[in-house]
Amino acid sequence: MGDQQVRMIVLSTDDLDESIRFYTETLGFSLKFRDGAHYAALDGGSVTLALATAVDHPIPGQVVVGIKTDDVDGAAKAIEENGGGIVKGPYDDAHERRAVVYDNKGNGLVFYKPLPR
Repeated sequence: MGDQQVRMIVLSTDDLDESIRFYTETLGFSLKFRDGAHYAALDGGSVTLALATAVDHPIPGQVVVGIKTDDVDGAAKAIEENGGGIVKGPYDDAHERRAVVYDNKGNGLVFYKPLPR
């Protein structure tokens, strides 16, 4: 398997405005961008802190770690072969190839690789 980088942590929210306010005003994170009423990305330095409602959350109600990789398919296959499970994937969305999986202890992960433009 190729290079792996933890680049994102996705948190669940049922009120995006309230969560953005909390993380920006209380903790001082800056807002990178917002996608409607269902997703926002905050600048966490080398890691993006994402806030997502059930509309955009890969596994609603769980903390999910986003791992950038050069081999989404290989990572998903390795998870499945070693006691984890596939939630969805691998698949292409508008911007990236991704797979949503559980590790061998039920923790949520998203493997992703940006698609060429």
